[in-house]
Amino acid sequence: MAFRLLTLLLIASSPAAAQDLTRAQRLEALTDQFGMPFSAASLAGRPYALFFGFTHCPDICPTTLLQMSNVLLHLGADADRVAVLFVTVDPERDTPDQLRSYLTSFDPRIRGLTGTPTQIRAVAAAWKAAYDRIDEGNGTYTIAHSAHVYLMDRSGEQQDTINFQEDEVAQLTKLRRLLASP
Repeated sequence: MAFRLLTLLLIASSPAAAQDLTRAQRLEALTDQFGMPFSAASLAGRPYALFFGFTHCPDICPTTLLQMSNVLLHLGADADRVAVLFVTVDPERDTPDQLRSYLTSFDPRIRGLTGTPTQIRAVAAAWKAAYDRIDEGNGTYTIAHSAHVYLMDRSGEQQDTINFQEDEVAQLTKLRRLLASP
């Protein structure tokens, strides 16, 4: 499994994977949890945090989204100045309805995005995020995926990442620094 993820990461970072669209523009191919097309204009001049995951994830995704919810709570009114996006890497199961239902457990400012497998691959490649479907037998599967929250500044440049294992104080510090950046 580690070899498969490493291979995906190398492919995503190859020159052939270079995109002529900005990362935010890649997101425009996706649909949010309300079935509406996502608009990159909603990110213009605004910092944002982006996480790749899936709703059937047993641990990393719900933990990360709960941590992000807690950090948004601690930011108070400043939380409205940062967009938080959850992009599924399991579009087969993660329909807008499924995302909407799943995200009710977290801060309502977190937006879920889904699309076709091709669209999701293009978006993940733009962030060099790796994921791989792992068959578990009996027709079930899980998804191995990178577990970073990408922190993007107002100009759409990646400023930092939050690692799944960082405590909430470190995460809060990074988001405050993101909000303070020009």
